[in-house]
Amino acid sequence: MVVQVSEQVLFIEVEGGVRLAATLYLPTTEGPFATLLEALPYRKDDITASYATSYVRYASEGEFAVLRVDVRGTGSSGGVAEDEYPDIERRDLRTVIEWIAVQPWSTGKVGMFGTSYSGFNSLHMAMEGIPQLGAVVAMYATDDRSSDDVHYCGGVLRALDLIDYPLYMVAMNALPPSPELWGDGWHDEWKRRIETNEPWLIEWLRHARPDETWRRGSVRLGPTNEGYRRMACPVLLIAGWADGYRNNTFRTIHEMPGWHLIAGPWSHKDPSTARPGPNIDSDLEIMRFFDQHLRGGAPTTSVRGRVFVRRPTPPAPDLALHEGHWIELDNWPVAELSEDTRSVHAEAEEIDEIDANGDVGIMAWNSCAGGLPWGQPLDQRADNARSITYEWLHETEALLLGNCEVALQVRCSAPVGHISVKLCDVAPDGTSTLITRGMLDLAQRGVWPSDPFGVVGAIEQPIVPGEWMDLKLQFEATTWTLLPGHRIRLAIAGTDWPNCWPPAQPFALGVRRKSVRLLLRTTVSLPPMQDAFQPGAGPSDSDAAGVEWRYEHDVLQRETRVHSRYGGDYEGTSGTKIRDLYKGSLGVSTADLSHAWARGTTRFELTFADVGTCTAQATLNMRSDREWFYVDIALHAEQGGRLVGHRRWTERFAR
Repeated sequence: MVVQVSEQVLFIEVEGGVRLAATLYLPTTEGPFATLLEALPYRKDDITASYATSYVRYASEGEFAVLRVDVRGTGSSGGVAEDEYPDIERRDLRTVIEWIAVQPWSTGKVGMFGTSYSGFNSLHMAMEGIPQLGAVVAMYATDDRSSDDVHYCGGVLRALDLIDYPLYMVAMNALPPSPELWGDGWHDEWKRRIETNEPWLIEWLRHARPDETWRRGSVRLGPTNEGYRRMACPVLLIAGWADGYRNNTFRTIHEMPGWHLIAGPWSHKDPSTARPGPNIDSDLEIMRFFDQHLRGGAPTTSVRGRVFVRRPTPPAPDLALHEGHWIELDNWPVAELSEDTRSVHAEAEEIDEIDANGDVGIMAWNSCAGGLPWGQPLDQRADNARSITYEWLHETEALLLGNCEVALQVRCSAPVGHISVKLCDVAPDGTSTLITRGMLDLAQRGVWPSDPFGVVGAIEQPIVPGEWMDLKLQFEATTWTLLPGHRIRLAIAGTDWPNCWPPAQPFALGVRRKSVRLLLRTTVSLPPMQDAFQPGAGPSDSDAAGVEWRYEHDVLQRETRVHSRYGGDYEGTSGTKIRDLYKGSLGVSTADLSHAWARGTTRFELTFADVGTCTAQATLNMRSDREWFYVDIALHAEQGGRLVGHRRWTERFAR
């Protein structure tokens, strides 16, 4: 049954007298209702107003009350947005949950949900033991911010992300509240935000090693993984194999008591429209989960996990459909999995060595694809050709499931160095398709892949040039079908650019052949999924309109560059018109990989009905040499072409 929905704006007072702006969607049928809560910093009334289609559906079709909240210091909420997931945010959200539970339209049962940021804080609140919180759905949300987020990867600074999320949050946090909702004084509040907000990126660069900054927002806490065990309610994880937070799948369900999992081939976008498909109606799955756990509804599936196992598919940057099939899981690890170890047959002292190239990795731009231009990996042959590679022919069909590992001995010619490992599927025609990848700062080899928070501020292990190091690297979680006649290729390089920033000086990487041990977790088969998903709408044919995604090599300058650009025009609530622009470039020297740079611009223009156009623009100019990262961030805000505020941050950080 589909019912009418009412919509109203509320303000909820939290710590310090701060008021959080919220929009409440209520079915017009007789209540009370179980309530679904989402809290995020992405401005519910304009920049992400289009998400409301799902909230209306939850209220009309699912008959839930739905409350959407701007977190402290964002949108039309008061306070300061001091960083991602600050302690005060959890206290605010506890207050909101307790407030919901006593409202006349509420049954007292609350479910929390969200994608990315709001998936993260949903997991955080599940650890808080709040009696009124009855269930959580977290889509594309990591359990470990120190290595599986947009900041660092195996201790290596993520590069491509710098021109996107870390930059656009500088501009977004400097936008005014909605004049209509805030009322008198909105312009003073806007100026206060410009004057008090600091770029989150600066703080992230100050914490280049696992410490309390990253522990604060992570479920994966300490050597006993107590964060998972503190989950006091059922949790549904929705994950994608093209998403950067894919490790929050098998690792998490191994530890979490009340887990449920849907893992598909998707990128960081709604599974109903994400590339690649097959696409599913994720809204329906979310409603069914909350119906069961908040209202005692009948379960719609008899298993806890439904996982898409990918099958070799020709690579394409805008891949719409990945071949594969769905399987069922009711526990993890499953008894059918076996460990398949591949070795390199060689004499004891046979050594493979390669100079680290600054631009190896360009065939797989990033590890967290979303909407274009953040697309899928290309054919890996060009990168493989500039890597140390080992291959194994697969003779029988098998399913690959979980986190593969590689153990090996390496040496580095310099006191600094990185190692990138990629696992590829090589078809009979030679096409090389990326299955999964891993990354490590060699000086942090004692920290990864073990839990980085086991020892806060873990001590680095110096790299002694020419000295052999024993490594074990874990690949990102994945699924794959190994086919007869295809080869598994392990590609080893010193960079994964532009996904990650290159190391502080040139070096040669050596691998002792006989030491290489590739561990695959495989099974012949697992039960196919019995309960089919309802299909989603699928990706739009116009996804690439106005989008730029290209790379180039400047022969004379000895530099490789990548460029991206996207944005558009759309509408928010109350007739607000939005125009946004995201563009950026990264470059790396092919003569001295320590010299790299990132430059980006994000611009938001919000045209409100009564006050005209308000603009916030942030720019980033970051570069490196052998000793330092140099960071320059500028923020410029205008109303109707007149200056409202301007700020600039210039710092350097030792490499």
